[in-house]
Amino acid sequence: MATDILASPATLSHTQAKVFKNFIDGEWVESSTGETFENRNPADTRDLVGIFQKSAKADVDAAVEAAKSAFAKWRLVPAPRRAELVFRAAEILIERKEEHAREMTREMGKVLKETRGDVQEAIDAAYYNAGEGRRMFGPTVPSELPNKFAMAVRQPVGICGMITPWNFPMAISSWKLLPAIVCGNTCVIKPAQDTPASTFNLVRAFTDAGVPKGVVNIVTGFGPDVGTPLAEHPDVRAISLTGSSAVGRIIGGIAAKSFKHCSLELGGKNPMIVLDDANLDLAIEGGLWGGFGTTGQRCTATSRIIVQKGIYREFVERYVARAKKLKVGNGLDETVDMGPAINEKQLQTDLSYVEIGRNEGAKLVCGGDRLDKGEYQHGWFMEPTVFIDVDQKMRIAQEEIFGPVVSIIACDGLEDAIEIANNIEYGLSSAIYTKDVNKAFAAMRDLYAGITYINAPTIGAEVHLPFGGTKATGNGHREGGIGALDFYTEWKSIYVDYSDTLQKAQIDRVD
Repeated sequence: MATDILASPATLSHTQAKVFKNFIDGEWVESSTGETFENRNPADTRDLVGIFQKSAKADVDAAVEAAKSAFAKWRLVPAPRRAELVFRAAEILIERKEEHAREMTREMGKVLKETRGDVQEAIDAAYYNAGEGRRMFGPTVPSELPNKFAMAVRQPVGICGMITPWNFPMAISSWKLLPAIVCGNTCVIKPAQDTPASTFNLVRAFTDAGVPKGVVNIVTGFGPDVGTPLAEHPDVRAISLTGSSAVGRIIGGIAAKSFKHCSLELGGKNPMIVLDDANLDLAIEGGLWGGFGTTGQRCTATSRIIVQKGIYREFVERYVARAKKLKVGNGLDETVDMGPAINEKQLQTDLSYVEIGRNEGAKLVCGGDRLDKGEYQHGWFMEPTVFIDVDQKMRIAQEEIFGPVVSIIACDGLEDAIEIANNIEYGLSSAIYTKDVNKAFAAMRDLYAGITYINAPTIGAEVHLPFGGTKATGNGHREGGIGALDFYTEWKSIYVDYSDTLQKAQIDRVD
């Protein structure tokens, strides 16, 4: 890939750091611009993780051309054979799991137990999609005419463009790349500029497993320079974005102009309901994990906790006490509970919402400040933050913050809780804690979201079920499970008439 200098991360100089090139048509190549950008550890910005290509439209064009050439042959490889290469990539990722997790913690900041989970999710996705190589079922149905056979088959879409976020840099890349290539498509992926190394590690597993050149291509850079040209390219027939709702509107508009398949997985403001019959210990632990796991930087983060009034004060007291004990620091330290924000801009956004909450009249009972002294001075750290007595109409209860800021809202009961939960722009994930099976089933029916958890927080999706949401969370497509196969394939209906006569559907019939 590039020159790897063996040295302690803290001592790596600019000239010693890994230099990552674009991966186009099976070759590692520099960008057409000749420019690069740095990828630094958000927990310690002195740690230079790597140097990446600052690419432009010409690089996107070259990658798409490579994918176009590879598609002609790749689509004809039987799906079970394509799937075998994906299975082999899973085995390679298992061998490299710890190495990739540590590098991901350095570039993204989240703690090691989470980055290990991120790599494991890519492994799980590879195993699942490898199985789907033999399961791309299509219906065979009886024809309305005699001596006529009718069926439908899946066919690949073609060249797929992918734009991935920084919070799950390997897992979400795997959600997109794996089903796409098993279905017979070829791909050009633009990883987030904050975390490109993890996507490189995933693609290296593909190439080492034997995936042919041009099937997967990586172009690094920034949204306007790489993402927009990728979405606009006339030969790209599908575009998949995981990102903000604002960017989703832009990409969706571009895709609509040329009728591309377009999958948008966007924001969330996810509610966790705690009723007065809940296992309170479990609900508190779940709310902490959902609210502060990945520093709150998940589209599924538990950013709103809706608690029934009868237990509200007890829940708040115990939840806040536990939040104050969370250890913040460098994710490479196994004793740390929460890492940094991804970058300075995100940290400033998080802090700005603390001021918004204060000004709106919510009560700040935990955190709210930046950590920048001692061990924190070279990173983007913030205290776990909790607001209570939050009104559901406040901005901190309506807008996605994407940081370690949790709003606790009181409710009268189940119906009130569901109304509060649904009164939001987004509809990604939701959760309820209750021991009453009737209330649980009512919540499963009435919570308007793509995901609902019972007695678990709003995070924890598994790769074999569809992932996505309603309203401003996306445009109706799903990642994971059979939803991914639906996006990365086109249906073709086939009719075989062996009657040796002209038969006219809906016309030639005997009543």
